[in-house]
Amino acid sequence: MNRSRAAWLFLAPALLVLAVFFLVPVIAGLLLSLTDYDLYALADIHNLRFVGLHNYWELLHRPLFWAALGHTLYFVIAGVPLSIAVSLGAALLLNSPFARARAFFRTALFAPVVTTVVAVAVIWRYLFNPKYGVVNFVLVHLGVHPVDWLGDPHWAMPMIILFAVWKNFGYNMIILLAGLQAIPAELYEAARIDGASVWRQFRHITWPMLTPILLLVCILTVSGYFQLFAEPYVITEGGPLQSTVSVLYLMYDEGFKYWNMGTASAVAFLLFVVMFAATALMWRAGEAREAVA
Repeated sequence: MNRSRAAWLFLAPALLVLAVFFLVPVIAGLLLSLTDYDLYALADIHNLRFVGLHNYWELLHRPLFWAALGHTLYFVIAGVPLSIAVSLGAALLLNSPFARARAFFRTALFAPVVTTVVAVAVIWRYLFNPKYGVVNFVLVHLGVHPVDWLGDPHWAMPMIILFAVWKNFGYNMIILLAGLQAIPAELYEAARIDGASVWRQFRHITWPMLTPILLLVCILTVSGYFQLFAEPYVITEGGPLQSTVSVLYLMYDEGFKYWNMGTASAVAFLLFVVMFAATALMWRAGEAREAVA
């Protein structure tokens, strides 16, 4: 009994912080999503009204919400596999026995992760400038017609995906590198003695042993990519023609541009439902794969 009480005493500060800075805001946001809290209610709380699920119903019948959700899903579906593939490739290269200056390359490849998103996004905006950008300058000298990266709806989101992959792949690379280094070297030695090629070693040793780590990386990456906001906010401002408006960007506009806090809270909880469903599906798929194995 004393050990249990001591454990709760040690956990109390952390639980208190979680309750104050996570649980209370979540409950407040949920209650807010059931009201018409706007600029008028901000000026006078007596203007606040309980509207039930009206905000959710209105959002589900709003074309811009579905467009923003489509843009977010496009970003996740295209960006997550690309990010994980680049992360895995970099981790395999750094884990190779032939790799040199590993500490330098680990630091260099991880550097974009700890760099401020806004600062780097501004630089990328100048790099992809249609008239004065370095990217179009190189394309012209290669005989390729310059691309309107920021003004063409077909190219704006791919450019943001490319930026997000470059910005975030280093984090997953470190996790995957730790997973690769945890695989016993004896397995590879036995495989080489049996005459297994590099591809067979990867297929039958590296991939199965790395599957739990890959599942974790997939869940973390999907959760992060669903929260797309800073990149379109700084680089394209949601344009062109609202082609880069994400769900989180829509929430920002509703809450801090139009002061519809009730609608913004509803957007946040709808995004939570989508993220929870995607994470649950990935978790179930991972468990089914382990059961088959």
